[in-house]
Amino acid sequence: MPPPADIVKVAIEWPGAFPKLMEIDQKKPLSAIIKEVCDGWNLPNPETFSLQNADSTNFYITEKNRNNIKNGSILRLTTSAAQMAQQLHERIQSSSMDMKLDALKDLANSSRDITFAQEFINLDGISLLTQMVESGTDFGDLLSFTLTAFVELMDHGIVSWDTFSVAFIKKIASYVCKSAMDTAVLQRSLAILESMVLNSQDLYQKVAQEITIGQLIPHLQGTDQDIQTYTIAVINALFLKAPEEKRQEMAHILAQKQLRSIILSNVIRSNKPINDEMAHQLYVLQVLTFNLLEDRMMTKMDPQDQAQRDIIFELRRIAFDVECESNNSGSIEKRKSMYTRDYKKLGFINHVNPAVDFTQIPPGMLALDNMLYFARHHQDAYIRIVLENSSREDKHECPFGRSSIELTKMLCEILKVGELPSENCHDFHPMFFTHDRSFEEFFCICIQLLNKTWKEMRATSEDFNKVMQVVKEQITRALTIKPNSLDQFKSRLQNLSYTEILKLRQSERMNQEDFQSRPILELREKIQPEIMELIKQQRLNRLCEGTCFRKISSRRRQDKFWYCRLSPNHKVLHYGDLEESPQGEVPHDSLQDKLPVADIKAVVTGKDCPHMKEKGALKQNKEVLELAFSVLYESDEYLNFIAPDKHEYCVWTDGLNALLGKEMTSEFTRSDMDTLLNMEMKLRLLDLENIQIPEVPPPIPKEPSNYDFVYDCN
Repeated sequence: MPPPADIVKVAIEWPGAFPKLMEIDQKKPLSAIIKEVCDGWNLPNPETFSLQNADSTNFYITEKNRNNIKNGSILRLTTSAAQMAQQLHERIQSSSMDMKLDALKDLANSSRDITFAQEFINLDGISLLTQMVESGTDFGDLLSFTLTAFVELMDHGIVSWDTFSVAFIKKIASYVCKSAMDTAVLQRSLAILESMVLNSQDLYQKVAQEITIGQLIPHLQGTDQDIQTYTIAVINALFLKAPEEKRQEMAHILAQKQLRSIILSNVIRSNKPINDEMAHQLYVLQVLTFNLLEDRMMTKMDPQDQAQRDIIFELRRIAFDVECESNNSGSIEKRKSMYTRDYKKLGFINHVNPAVDFTQIPPGMLALDNMLYFARHHQDAYIRIVLENSSREDKHECPFGRSSIELTKMLCEILKVGELPSENCHDFHPMFFTHDRSFEEFFCICIQLLNKTWKEMRATSEDFNKVMQVVKEQITRALTIKPNSLDQFKSRLQNLSYTEILKLRQSERMNQEDFQSRPILELREKIQPEIMELIKQQRLNRLCEGTCFRKISSRRRQDKFWYCRLSPNHKVLHYGDLEESPQGEVPHDSLQDKLPVADIKAVVTGKDCPHMKEKGALKQNKEVLELAFSVLYESDEYLNFIAPDKHEYCVWTDGLNALLGKEMTSEFTRSDMDTLLNMEMKLRLLDLENIQIPEVPPPIPKEPSNYDFVYDCN
């Protein structure tokens, strides 16, 4: 007979004694269990002891988390969190440097546990650490472990960041500004500054006064990728929290300090591969840089503003090599007629007053900025496009003005201009770090592509939207290979001609017209369960391999990971915390926690997940919301996940649903079903190639008048 659900079998260790095998009754108070353990080893004062996980985490067992204890867990009897906090609080004030260093090491390690952290903070431990930093007497390892403990304690979100003094901020900033500083101290200091800026508007102001971009730049020129990552994270945080009116000013400073070229040469083109955290920070910087365009994108042109109208005059002057005529030259009607003719050649929708074309937002004035940049910096290409189209028949001309406006709008959509960066995205493009005016250069390449595609399609004005769809496909396909430079992007587009796009579409899409007859549809229905079973097995195999998940906190960290995998017999989920991201599969025996599949009650996703309801910041982030799922077990216990990407999200939700005998409903399942089903259909129908399959079965012939043709073998 299986043991009752409330009884858990564990081993408990105590230094210098043989481990005890015990059955813990989860209904009994934890204090009673600890007293029973202490009595077994004749230890007095059981109230000064606690139970702890005997794994790499060493987290304390409390009434809140005791339900996480599983059968077979190994626990350790140890000093209570309150006692430990009191001892470390005294030891870190020791006059002996060796004792103080050992105490700070223990504090940095213990502070990862929220139970200990709460007790230490209750002793005003945060204030003690800040005073030690402000005093400036500790250096090297002493300072490094002090800052590590501070970061770990603050990561729990118990203490508000707004409570710190200007003296503390100045001290942390001074460690960042020093040219020769211990690597560990520098890394922790950068992490603290990033958290200060992200978590408090008031602290942003104070930090911004203490450090400049110029003082951060040298850290990017080193070879330590962790330091480079934290440095870019601080720059991103300052950028993100800066008031809108100051962001353009900050972007100007970044350009003056040549941040882009420094990142390109020391990070993107360095010999070291870019890790996920660095890729994320580069992506955030890319998004924040492009978001500077939002103001122009959402600004309508004022048809009465002479300075704005002069830009349109400049486009006309460059294209047709004419100077603006004086008011006395010719009649007003003649000049109006001349302007109207030229504006029509330039491809504006409103030939009389082209300023009206730029009142649509998006893209607003950004489109006009792009057109002027193209006309001034790629003058030959600009003139060629305008004159080439003005010499064609009206029906076949590619309207430069209208095309530029729609293309600018499309590029803003592709690059998600105006959207906040996602928590989990690593999608940065190296080519945008190769030029100071990368968006404008991107536009210049794409407007020439549009003109080329227009000619290849032999398009007319009625085909405008169709051409734009093809151009969007060409651009997105070229971006998927992450070109290292704008020239590589341009070369990729050269290979993606309209003919090539048609071939790709044809190879990716089954011709549905050939597969609508009843026999084919019946065959598809017959094959479908086999394919679904194949997909199910693939999902379960992936769960058996396991996945590394990141723990998301208010400040992104590189060292917060956990791993989960399904046992080969599909009966148990093994999971546990990791110190760093693993290079391959993590073996089952190194994952301490277990969850029997039989105990799983349901799988919930998105906003229904408890960790999405708890964390306000995460709840607001649409990207994180779409990657969140939770496993409900027992009565109200949850195992919470945030998938690294959409693919892993679909794999895990599908696999868990398959384990529960439910339907796999993810978009990846639908995609895999279509791909595999189409492939199987093609293989089975190879012998019927070029044979017309009838819509209906052939009619059964009438019975013959006699059966004399039947041969009787007897």
